[in-house]
This record gives sequence, structure tokens and C-alpha cells, in this order.
Amino acid sequence: MLEHPATTAEKSADQSDIRRHNLSVVLRSLRDGGPNTRAKIADETGLTKAAMSSLVAELADRGLVREGQYEQTGYTGRPGRAYQVDGHVYGIGVEINVDYVSTIALDLAGDVRDNRRLPLDTKATTPDDVLDTVAALLRQTLRATALRGCRPIGITVAAPGVVNHAQGLVQYASNLGWRDVAVTAGLAKRLRGHRIPIQVDNDVKLSAIAEWASGVAAGTPDLAYLSGETGVGAGFLSDGRIVRGTRGFSGEIGHLPLDPDLRECTCGRRGCWETIVSLTHLLRLAADPGDEVHDPRRDIDDRLTELRRRAEHGDRRTLDALDTIAGNLGLGASVLINMVNPAVLVLGGYFAALGDFLLDGVNREVDSRVVAPDLGGCRIELSTLGFAAACRGGAHVALERVLADPTVVPARVG
Repeated sequence: MLEHPATTAEKSADQSDIRRHNLSVVLRSLRDGGPNTRAKIADETGLTKAAMSSLVAELADRGLVREGQYEQTGYTGRPGRAYQVDGHVYGIGVEINVDYVSTIALDLAGDVRDNRRLPLDTKATTPDDVLDTVAALLRQTLRATALRGCRPIGITVAAPGVVNHAQGLVQYASNLGWRDVAVTAGLAKRLRGHRIPIQVDNDVKLSAIAEWASGVAAGTPDLAYLSGETGVGAGFLSDGRIVRGTRGFSGEIGHLPLDPDLRECTCGRRGCWETIVSLTHLLRLAADPGDEVHDPRRDIDDRLTELRRRAEHGDRRTLDALDTIAGNLGLGASVLINMVNPAVLVLGGYFAALGDFLLDGVNREVDSRVVAPDLGGCRIELSTLGFAAACRGGAHVALERVLADPTVVPARVG
């Protein structure tokens, strides 16, 4: 007896969903666990060995895995062939920062395929011109990776401030002077010949994802990331998920009213924490207005290297500035730890770059202000990802598209 057409279609859809899920399980297993034989992947995932042959073959056809070395077992008998993630599919992360724009191409194996950063005073540049610059960097990345036979799977843009992830908008970024800038649509228009999915998210949230994926807090399901740049923000993971809040506004810790002198903030309010802990405030404390470290045309790493050099040579003004920042940073960090109780608090941005001169002061302040014994089990770490954290997080999010559904990558022809 013939089945009802709707029933047949539903069963077909169910089978497709199951296969996509199983392909995802195998691909994640190889990405997270490294090279492995089909037999061992089957044992670890609970999938049958018969299904495993078909699944691995399809992933190979799509260019997502490839054959590796034969397994060295030390036993007699035929060794199994190991398979590993193929690094030719990659995601792109983009960061729009106050002082620069940057791109990074990260492949499924976790290797950087391309990395670019251009100093730019974005607040003094129109949003359209900023997006033109970003699109030009992306075209350079796409050309360079295409020459190596690599395929992009998606682009995620990291931007400061309040980001409407669903609509692709930067709704409000006080440090950029942006309101309702259509980042996703603007870049899609500029890159219309490439047909790559584009999304935008908050820079600090993406930095937190990068730390969870490959940083000092890798694999920690409950963490907080605190970014120190021109602005200050926090990103939180709870049980492995980003905490967004009702409208995606979570993490704007830089606007807690912690400045007793009520300095004016770029947001228009007074007393915000970032007025006493941002990179702008550090530079103001450490150097006169005409000093080279204030020059936005210089790469941010070069400017921080110069501050570090002065501190290492005992420059009193620089050391006093860092001591002041450390105390102010510890004040806000203690609020964060008391409120969220993360397993790890990662200090990123310039907090990490100059962390050797900040950490003792931060720890003293935190120890005196956190209510729970032993900081409630929280440890404070310095990020090792530098100013690439947001970009790397964006690339990880872009790659999630293929990890969740490997069939989005078409099979190779021939």
C-alpha cells in the first residue's frame, strides 16, 4: 500500500535531519579530539561502524575531513587509517574597533589562514567609509585564501556597544559615535559577488567565546571576559552559553557608576567606570597630550609596547598610572565577581598586554572586596589572545555554521 505523500516527505525530512546530526557529531569529534580512526570514532560517539564509513566518506567528499596517517598500535594486524579535519574550510572574524579594523581567517583545524589589521580612527571616519575599509580588507583575505585553495563558510563582525544580532545592526556604540548602522546589509552590498553569510555581534561577547574555544579558559562553561580598550565591557558564558539579556544589552559593565569624581563618559553620563579604567584614561595619566602613545595612527600594540618599555625602565609617571588603573580595575572586577561568580575571570585587551604591572594591584583590591571566601572559586587570568580575541571569536562563530550542519558545504566536483 502506498503511503500518504505527506508522511513520506516527513520521513524523508526526518532521515535528512538525522544524517545532518550524525555528520555534525563526527566532524565535532575530529575537530575536538584530533585525528582518529573510523572504528574509534564509532566507539566514542555511539554510532555504528557501518554508518561511520558512509559519514566519513561524505565529509571527505565535502572537503571537511581527509585521510591522515595509519594508526601506530604496536600490535599485529592491519592498522586503521586515521582521519583528520581538513583545514581548507575557514570562517572569517572581523573587528571594528575605535583604533583599528582587523580580519582573521580561522580554519576548522584551528589554524590562522590569514590575519590583517589596519590602524584607523573610526570615530573620525564615517560609518560608510569604515565599512568600505572593512570590505577592502575582506577582499584581500578572500583573494589570499583562494590562492591556497581555501573556502570561506561565513563572516562574523565584532563591534562595540549595543548590537542587534538578529537585524545586523549596531544600534548604539558611543565610542564610535554610531547609531543604527546596518553593518550586515552594508557589507553584504559591498561583497555581493561573494555570497558569504554575514552576521554581527558584540565584540566582548565574541571575545568570551574565543576564550572558551581556545584561550586560557578553554572549555570552562562559566566564565567572564573583561575587555580593556577605549571602552570597557564584559562577556559572560553560563553553562557554555553566552548571556545576552532580554535585548542583548548584557555586559555593559563599563557604565556602572563607580567613578567618585563623576567624570563625563562618551555615553553622555557621568561617573561611568570606564572613565577611570579605559585605555584612554591610562594614556591620559601616563603621558602628555602630544606624546606618541596618543597617536591613533600608530598600531595599538606598538603604543602599548612603548608604555611597557617605560614601565620596565622605572618611569615613575607610567608606574603610578598603572598602579591607579590596577586599583580601579580591581574595584570593578570585584563587583563582577560578586554578581556573577564565574569560575574564571579573563582580563583581555590592554589589561592583558600590561597585566604584569596590573595583576598584583587587581588581586589586592579584589581580595579586599569580594564577599565569598577564596573569591567564590574564581581565578583571574590574563588573556593570551591579545587584541585578536574578538576576531577569533567571530571566526569561531562563523565556523559553527558548518559544525552544526556540514551539508552547507557542497560536495567537491571531480
